[in-house]
Amino acid sequence: MKKFLMLSAGAMLISGITLAQNEVAIKKNEKVLKQEEKQLREEKKETRKELKKLEGKEVSYMTKQQFYHDFDGLTGENWRRTENYDIAAFTQDGIKKSAYYDNNSKLVGTVEPKTVKDLPEKARQYIKKKWAGYDVMHVIYFDDNEWNDTDMLLYGQQFDDEDNYFIEVVKGTDKVILRSDLNGETDFFAQVK
Repeated sequence: MKKFLMLSAGAMLISGITLAQNEVAIKKNEKVLKQEEKQLREEKKETRKELKKLEGKEVSYMTKQQFYHDFDGLTGENWRRTENYDIAAFTQDGIKKSAYYDNNSKLVGTVEPKTVKDLPEKARQYIKKKWAGYDVMHVIYFDDNEWNDTDMLLYGQQFDDEDNYFIEVVKGTDKVILRSDLNGETDFFAQVK
């Protein structure tokens, strides 16, 4: 009986040590993964394509044709050309949107107006707590075209391609743009002057 108790205690001790070692290994792996993710993000920023400027003042014929393909022949759009994009303003399913096309006539993404109610709950709570006293003036949603690596430029800031909400908050003459991902992770994006 004594041997059995000693063997049981030894087995429990060994399994406890093994579990502790596994937990330490898991934590090390998680730390390594986080470091690798950070390194990949930094490498992506370094290799980020600089936005190419468009030449000429007229919207590209190819861009217009691509728009009709992307949006299944939608019409009624208004076109304009900026330094970096050809932009089509249009209405789809009763919602006003803008489609941004790069110098290769490829869709970068679309922008559409939203309301505070459309924001994830976590983002609304963050704004209420961290930006108390500020009024939410506008909310827009940027829907990235995942098939195009061209980064987007909004409010004078270039950012990685990903779907985001942009929230304009104002207090007196202080106007700030916040950015929220679809999970509600929200941060400062730009100061508007």
